[in-house]
Amino acid sequence: MPRKAKTTKFKLKTHKATSKRFRTTGSGMLVRTKGGKSHLRRRTSKRSKRMLSEMIEVKGDKIAKRIRLLAPYI
Repeated sequence: MPRKAKTTKFKLKTHKATSKRFRTTGSGMLVRTKGGKSHLRRRTSKRSKRMLSEMIEVKGDKIAKRIRLLAPYI
């Protein structure tokens, strides 16, 4: 049986570290988590710890473009 000829483009590989750090919202906005949440948080106030849990929008067109190139399917 002959092989079927490919007519589609090649698949792009996702940069896994980028896909773990960034997410897109339903409206297509690129958001990220804040750093500094893993350890050494005993002396930090509850308010500061709570503020670390929110997602914030990625500022800057060039950075957003780079993230979309690294993780095209997020």
